[in-house]
Amino acid sequence: MREGIIEVGGEDIRDMRRSELRAMYGMVLQDTWIYTGTIRENIAYGKPDATEEEIIAAAKMCHCHSFIRRMPEGYDTVVSEDGGNLSQGQKQLLCICRVMLTDPPMLILDEATSSIDTRTEQKIQSAFAKLMKGKTSFIIAHRLSTIRDADVILVMKDGNIIEQGNHESLLEKGGFYASLYNSQFEQA
Repeated sequence: MREGIIEVGGEDIRDMRRSELRAMYGMVLQDTWIYTGTIRENIAYGKPDATEEEIIAAAKMCHCHSFIRRMPEGYDTVVSEDGGNLSQGQKQLLCICRVMLTDPPMLILDEATSSIDTRTEQKIQSAFAKLMKGKTSFIIAHRLSTIRDADVILVMKDGNIIEQGNHESLLEKGGFYASLYNSQFEQA
């Protein structure tokens, strides 16, 4: 690799159109982005030509199909830009659903399940595991259960990387990560 070059799939990103590069990754952030329109339109935001079957399959994969069906107009329920008629967890599930629909080669998940209850999070983690298979994924998380299976975990404190390794090697080190992990899971 040459210094100062960022490549995706062997191609220098400076030689790519911004729209091409943007289409290669999907993001689910702690702060949700809901747009004025129907639930269907919000899910299909990144893939406007998605079929009804694709939209429903993505909704089922991220466990939001049932709450959508209970909405007054189902997938045709109109939500405002701030998503005022949805809970924070429902908004986050719709954002996860968007990414599952587009199935991009790279993922950025920043506290992607922070507003979701633990039981639903466990189900979504299995869907994320399928979605991440064979992809480059960046996961930013305080809930360490969401990163256990990562190939490489970078542990940050005060803006600095203080440890790195996989889950098992970090536990064996008995450092900061192990302390955090044990404090989260001793009560379980």
